[in-house]
Amino acid sequence: MQRVPMTKEGRDIIVAEVKRMEAEKPRILTSIKEAREKGDLSENAEYHAAREELGMLEAKLAQLRGKLALADIVDTSQAPDGTVVMSARVRVFNAMFDEEETYELVGEGEADPRNNKILTTSPIGQALIGLKVGEEGQAQVPAGLMKLRVLEIMR
Repeated sequence: MQRVPMTKEGRDIIVAEVKRMEAEKPRILTSIKEAREKGDLSENAEYHAAREELGMLEAKLAQLRGKLALADIVDTSQAPDGTVVMSARVRVFNAMFDEEETYELVGEGEADPRNNKILTTSPIGQALIGLKVGEEGQAQVPAGLMKLRVLEIMR
């Protein structure tokens, strides 16, 4: 299995989400019990909705627990200066759109595309990891082949 790179902060976010979801489970189980007590389950919309909610919760919990089990906590303090690593903010020139953009490369649990916080495992993140100022990387994105040149690395 492939390890899931993340920072300690990202791991803490996922752990908190698991705890929140586990706390939600008793409420759903109570809803199922109450709906079951109403009789005929074949036409009991409340029962089916609660069972579906429980199934989705269990699936999400399994996914998050899987990420935690495969977590590879990255210590960026040991990374070489001048190189794009996890937690770095990177100003790049995007040739596809002829504009500058700034990305922050993050691990699982920390992604926020609206604020340009992208996963190191994303196509753009993979294209940037390991580059130095002046170097170029390419990422295959839905719009086509994105060419990025690193202008500045901030930590």
